[in-house]
Amino acid sequence: MHCVQVQEAGPASRVLVTGAAGFIGSHLVSALLARGHEVVGVDRRQVHRDPQATANLAEYATHPKLRLVTADLACDEISELLPDCAVVFHLAAVPGVRGSWGANFADYAASNITATQRLLAACESGGVRKLVFASSSSVYGPSPGPNRETDVTRPISPYGVSKLAAEQLCLAYARRPGTQLGVAALRLFTVYGPRQRPDMAVGRILSAALTGTEVTIYGDGSAQRDFTFVDDVVAAMISASALSAACAVLNIGSGRAVTMTELVALAEQVTGRPVSLVHTDAQDGDVPATCADISCAQGLFGYRPAVDLAEGLARHVAWLAARDRVTHSSLRPVPVQATR
Repeated sequence: MHCVQVQEAGPASRVLVTGAAGFIGSHLVSALLARGHEVVGVDRRQVHRDPQATANLAEYATHPKLRLVTADLACDEISELLPDCAVVFHLAAVPGVRGSWGANFADYAASNITATQRLLAACESGGVRKLVFASSSSVYGPSPGPNRETDVTRPISPYGVSKLAAEQLCLAYARRPGTQLGVAALRLFTVYGPRQRPDMAVGRILSAALTGTEVTIYGDGSAQRDFTFVDDVVAAMISASALSAACAVLNIGSGRAVTMTELVALAEQVTGRPVSLVHTDAQDGDVPATCADISCAQGLFGYRPAVDLAEGLARHVAWLAARDRVTHSSLRPVPVQATR
C-alpha cells in the first residue's frame, strides 16, 4: 500500500458539514467545534423548528464558531458558503433501505444523487480541496464474507443504488483532469449511538427493553450486522479529511459482525431487562450479513475502533434514559464483557 500523508487542518480552518442536524452530522459538528474549527452547518430542516434537529444541535446552536444554514442541496444555491472552506463533509442524504422502494425514490434521487453532483460542482468552483463523503455498506449488496473495498458492488435496494451513484460522482470529480478537489468516500457500516434515528435496530431494541414494549425483528434473528459506534465514525471522518490522496474509498466499521439474536441478548445484559420480540419476514433490500474489512483505513490513518459493542450499547442506553427521563437507578447494573 502506498504511503499517504495525514495532517489534520489547523484550528483556524473553516469547514462545511452537510446534514449537520442529523444523527452523525451533529456528532461531527460537536467534534469539529471541540477542535477549534469554524463550522458552517447546512441542513434542509429548519434547526429551530424541526424537533429532532433542535434536539440534535441543542448544545451547539449558539456556539460562536457555528453558523447554521437552512438549504436544500438539490435546488438551493450554496456557492457563497464554500469560499475559504478547507474541507466539506457531505453527510446530507435521505437514509433507509425500506423507504427507498416506490414513490419515495424521487426524493432519494434528488437528495442523494442530484444534491451530491451540485455540491461537487460548487466545491470545484469554490476551490475546496477535500470532500469527505458518507457512503454506505449498502453499496456492496449480498456478500459471503467481510467486504473489501475492491469487492464488486451489487446493491439490492434503491437506497444502495443511490449511494453508489453518489459515490461514483464523487470519484468522477476527483479524477477529472486538472481538478484540485480530492475525495474520501467512507463506506459506513450500521452506525449507532446517541441521537440515532428511532427506526434503527439498536435504538428500537434498547427502547423496548427500557419500556417493556415489544420490538419487531425482521427475519429469524440470524441476520448479521457490523455495528459501528458513532464516535468511531466521526474520528474516521476527521482523519480521512487530512489524507493527501486524491481519491480514497474506505470501509469504516467495527470489523466484527454479530447476529440480531446476539444483539438482543447483549441489550438484555446491558439494561438488565428482557426484550420481548415479534418476528416478521425479512424486508426487501436487506442483506443477510454485513462485515467490514477495515485494513485499508487502518493502514492509511491508523483507524482502530475504540468503542466495542457492549460499551456502545451502554452509552446509548444512558442517552435514552436521560432523554426519556428514565432514572439510571431503575436499570440494574450488570457487568458486560467486551464483544470484540
